Amino acid sequence: MAARHFLTLKDLTSDELNGLIQRAVALKAKRNRGEIYEPLKNRVLGMIFEKSSTRTRVSFEAGMAQFGGSAIFLSPRDTQLGRGEPIEDSARVISRMVDIIMIRTFDHSLLETFAAHSKVPVINALTDDFHPCQLLADVQTFVEHRGSIQGKVVTWIGDGNNMCNSYINAAAQFDFKLRVACPEGFEPDPALTRQHADRVEILRDPKAAASGAHLIVTDVWASMGQEEEQAEREQQFAGYQVSPALMDMAAEDALFMHCLPAHRGEEVSVDMLDDPRSVVFDEAENRLHAQKALMEFLLLGPVQD
Repeated sequence: MAARHFLTLKDLTSDELNGLIQRAVALKAKRNRGEIYEPLKNRVLGMIFEKSSTRTRVSFEAGMAQFGGSAIFLSPRDTQLGRGEPIEDSARVISRMVDIIMIRTFDHSLLETFAAHSKVPVINALTDDFHPCQLLADVQTFVEHRGSIQGKVVTWIGDGNNMCNSYINAAAQFDFKLRVACPEGFEPDPALTRQHADRVEILRDPKAAASGAHLIVTDVWASMGQEEEQAEREQQFAGYQVSPALMDMAAEDALFMHCLPAHRGEEVSVDMLDDPRSVVFDEAENRLHAQKALMEFLLLGPVQD
């Protein structure tokens, strides 16, 4: 049987994704009770990083250790990947030695090429186009605090980046409405927007986008690789900062999320992360639990206990 990969949220069905969220909640409760659960004992996760990371590395490495397995960290400095070995060859070799692979890289097509030549499941731990693992954590966090996200209104404020693209996929897979408030020229992938025009709306006014929303989400204005554009982007995104005042325009029980790291005083006000409506640190923790559920699913299939 061919390995199943997780390159975008579209690689799993809506039912599978919802089952994954419930499994993540159960695994979190299991860990909080202090139960030892090692379904991946003697399994090895290969972690390929071309982009730096805090939450991604810690969550995947800790998750594999808690499951009884182990993880190997690979960077371009440490492997032939940084010396021009073809991606196809690296995939064929590495996938014969480990049981599952996660990749955090720039070019999404590199990830697709690697997966096409891998014998084992490949997980997208972030590319310039998509960040599906973060969406698993975000949806889990919403479910824990407010119940099902189905039928809700989610507002994305800021750059139409990889996170925004993944929120578009999430709107389709988890069945919610998405408003995107961004300056002209910073829209998410137009093909994705057209494909999901029935549930995605592009707005220019953050206040209008926030009105009545159940969840407001943002991200940094300049992502990794865009540092030279920081000053220009600060001018372009002036007025798109999320603050408690903007949150006041949302639904009374609205939540605020940010995938972190955040630049206080830029895309978020200095006090926004500490606002009682902010669940960003629960969201960050849930990367661990959601990814454990994902790895378990890709290696063992649906599990209930």
